[in-house]
Amino acid sequence: MKASLVTIEPNGHSCSDCAVREFAVCSSLDAAELRELEHLGRRVHFAAGQTVFSEEDITTSFYNVLDGVMRLYKLLPDGRRQIVGFALPGDFLGMNISGRHNFSADAIGTVTICQFAKAPFTRFIEDRPHLLRRINELAIRELTQARDHMVLLGRRSADEKVATFLLGWRERLILLKGPIGTVPLPMSRQDIADYLGLTIETVSRTFTKLERLGVIEIIPGGIGLLDAERAGALAAA
Repeated sequence: MKASLVTIEPNGHSCSDCAVREFAVCSSLDAAELRELEHLGRRVHFAAGQTVFSEEDITTSFYNVLDGVMRLYKLLPDGRRQIVGFALPGDFLGMNISGRHNFSADAIGTVTICQFAKAPFTRFIEDRPHLLRRINELAIRELTQARDHMVLLGRRSADEKVATFLLGWRERLILLKGPIGTVPLPMSRQDIADYLGLTIETVSRTFTKLERLGVIEIIPGGIGLLDAERAGALAAA
């Protein structure tokens, strides 16, 4: 985990050129509200490995992911890392009840976020029920993903876990980008292992096994899904 040395753009960027606005928390806002929101946020760029925020830090900002992928994780008492999710463009991070971050967030590759200071953003949403509804929608989606992850961790075989992860990741990318030929995997095998509750050796063996069975093709930076039906059968086992 590296120190948070970042590049910060000045306030007042234009929301009209945001590539993920239709997926993001601000999708419910009209043109006038977007112009007001522009002055509350600032774009921040993180290099690979840099920390966006840390578990148990006091929440002072909210974060809308604009570009890149982030790993979200908790450190267990024995020092092990449990990855609880991967954030994609359009995801909104930082909302919590305790006032402290529930997990840490690092940039996997280059990441750009729109950062909103907590106090002014909270005032901004107070009289905008449509924005509150959108935040609730995102919170429900996050809760659903957390429940799916709990089920995933309870699966008995590595084949089931890896197949479910690959199909779920592919589905998230399709919703974001549309149909894709190959499935990019910017996270490391160790990241996948820490997400699935497996060892890196088991994850690597399972990828090799799925390739040998003709389910996937391992390519630099990702996989090709050759037999989606068989992968789906494994995930549903």
